[in-house]
Amino acid sequence: MSARDWIEKDFYAELGVSSSSSADEIKKAYRKLARELHPDANPGDAKAEARFKAVSEAYGVLSDPDKRKQYDEARSLFGSGFRPGGGFGSPGGFDSAYLGDLFGTAAGGSGTGGAGGLGDLLGGLFANRGPGAGSYGGATRPRRGADVETEVRIDFTEAVRGATVPLRLASPAACGSCGGSGARAGTTARTCPTCGGSGLVTRSQGAFAFSEPCRDCRGAGRIVDNPCAECGGQGVSTRTRTLTIRIPAGVADGQRIRLAGQGEPGLRGAPAGDLYVLVHVAAHPVFGRSGDDLTMTVPVSFPELVMGVTLTVPTLDGTVSLKVPPGTANGRTLRVRGKGIAGRYGEPGDLLVTLQVAVPAKLDRAAKEALEAYMKATAGEDLRSELLARAQQKGAPR
Repeated sequence: MSARDWIEKDFYAELGVSSSSSADEIKKAYRKLARELHPDANPGDAKAEARFKAVSEAYGVLSDPDKRKQYDEARSLFGSGFRPGGGFGSPGGFDSAYLGDLFGTAAGGSGTGGAGGLGDLLGGLFANRGPGAGSYGGATRPRRGADVETEVRIDFTEAVRGATVPLRLASPAACGSCGGSGARAGTTARTCPTCGGSGLVTRSQGAFAFSEPCRDCRGAGRIVDNPCAECGGQGVSTRTRTLTIRIPAGVADGQRIRLAGQGEPGLRGAPAGDLYVLVHVAAHPVFGRSGDDLTMTVPVSFPELVMGVTLTVPTLDGTVSLKVPPGTANGRTLRVRGKGIAGRYGEPGDLLVTLQVAVPAKLDRAAKEALEAYMKATAGEDLRSELLARAQQKGAPR
């Protein structure tokens, strides 16, 4: 994509969001549009397919914090954006020749590289992503490796207590044969004679100068005469590696763990990107979770709530005794202090026990007779009298 394309297109408008929208709002808008416009949902609809590509392109920029920041800076710099035939908000505008010079040429002269001008300011924004590819204003600069994301699944207890998990990855990494140089062992790359190692060549057309990636070295600034057999001269190859990662105690389902420097390798000596591990936690058959608190539901009988009882309830570390006071209501939640999940600052959460009356499906003769006797003994009590009175006051028909 050219510099002009970046500035002409309004990626926020493509997604139907404002420039102040959060990352979550942008993701939500993209997913909604992607579902509506996906080619599988619109077979043979060329217009929907074109919109799907435009929406995906916009999300590719706005979902990356660095790209979004650079894009916003470019839009702010050029105000209302580029208008074909009219330039950047000025009556006369900049013509396309000056635009090319603006992004590709050092300030104050021609040559094969140098610093200054808007190419330096926006070089990262318009950079190609292919290995060894050039970019305006920064063809031979070191470039940090891309971040990588993977997933891991652990059980509930491991999430609460923490765990060490082996992680097997197949991802780009510095070539083991050439050490990332791209040259066969025993050889080295040479400086490109065409661009002098800058990765850019400049040509003049009248009063204007154009800078573009060198065709001989493809913007790399060097030429590999004897490429590495493993990586084909790119310096990067796909390798399967095993990492051992530490899952911290108290990790939540859907949380991402960052491993610095474990992503894709950087180019030309730049640092590697980061590895983000998305954690999925399996559900527990007994316990749930609310922040740092563990939750559970315990069945009780009606007499136990009426008369009170001391229950033995499970925890992740064994069992505890829980006293239920007489006259406890169904659905009440009791708290067991310190039996939850260890928090970030070392203070554990609590165990929240919700009491739920278990209604027997069948009764033997003795139990049935006992319940009938209870019903006769309490026949004078109308539990619903207050309910009916309130209903007549508030919602009775006129």
